[in-house]
Amino acid sequence: MKRSEHRILTTHVGSLPRARALSDLLIADEAKRPIDRAELERLARAGVQHVVAKQVESGLDIINDGEQPRVGFQTYVGQRLEGFNGVSERDPFKDFADYPDFGQVWANRGMVMSKVFDAPAASEAVRYKDLTPARRECDLFDQALTAHPGEFTETFMTAASPGIVCTTMRNGGYYDSHESYVRAVARELQKEYELIHSRGYILQLDCPDLAMEWHGMFQHGTLKQFQDAITVHIAAINEACENIPADRIRLHVCWGNYDGPHDCDVPLEDIFPIIMEANVGAFSVEFANPRHQHEYAALKKHPLKKDKILIPGVIDSTVNYIEHPQVICNRLLEAVSVVGDRERVIAGADCGFGTFAGWEMVAASVVWKKFEALAAGAKLASKKLWG
Repeated sequence: MKRSEHRILTTHVGSLPRARALSDLLIADEAKRPIDRAELERLARAGVQHVVAKQVESGLDIINDGEQPRVGFQTYVGQRLEGFNGVSERDPFKDFADYPDFGQVWANRGMVMSKVFDAPAASEAVRYKDLTPARRECDLFDQALTAHPGEFTETFMTAASPGIVCTTMRNGGYYDSHESYVRAVARELQKEYELIHSRGYILQLDCPDLAMEWHGMFQHGTLKQFQDAITVHIAAINEACENIPADRIRLHVCWGNYDGPHDCDVPLEDIFPIIMEANVGAFSVEFANPRHQHEYAALKKHPLKKDKILIPGVIDSTVNYIEHPQVICNRLLEAVSVVGDRERVIAGADCGFGTFAGWEMVAASVVWKKFEALAAGAKLASKKLWG
């Protein structure tokens, strides 16, 4: 994984806006309705080509395929692995429950989207028997990259963590405990992780379970119980990634990619010491939104290890405000001050811009302008840091 050796590099979290026609087909396919698979393939290919071109045009250094062929950042696993059926029983997030009028505002948006709170459950043994869809996604990405030789620094591809799969797509009773379920899913996802690594991409593990599920699956328990659970999740990650060098893996953690109250979010200070036990080379963390801008204090109390990179979110993925480059610069300078090393900071976003098919709160045209601002802010910060 490259460091910011001569300037602050730029990247993002992964998911990017999809064309409505592509989202509609992905949603229909997830619902097991008949679809035109040739058309889905065509739209997915076009989507990957488009987002790769827009990332390059926006000035990003470390780019991906925007998760265009996937219905959701983690629910795609339910389509690639056998053993998922029915519907998971999930409580609403605590801030949705605490503020029912906010929940109504959310419902009034009328978003047509994929299965988010009604994902399937593991009713049988989960097995990853066929890597063809994962290989095909890599092929589409590689094909799109050929149009942009020398125009980017590195590539990454996302994959769901075992913990977020198991907290979203619940144990339907087949496994005797949450831990045994998490470790079973980890053993299967290891195949996808190693495929991504073998294709030369940085593997990004998407792990909102490490923060978000405090006000989700574990909202009725104690903080210690939540900490114990994410300790298991981190151990499962380390086991699944045992054959991949740490410097080829980055981990993203967030508190949920939605513009809600978030006043029940677990403090970073309470979870970061556990998260840092992940055998990865970089940590992507929210720092741009109003609920977590102050959380650099947690890194002062629990400093990042000297061989790790921080990818701070310096643009908000839930609002249509386009951050001023000077604001982004200031946020990056704060991150560098906390880390203590300009080379170990890469500019990023709080979360994805197309988390699920149909779940897109920021207009696509605004997303690309946010990325342009990200690149401009990184240049301002680089000028101050390198002269």
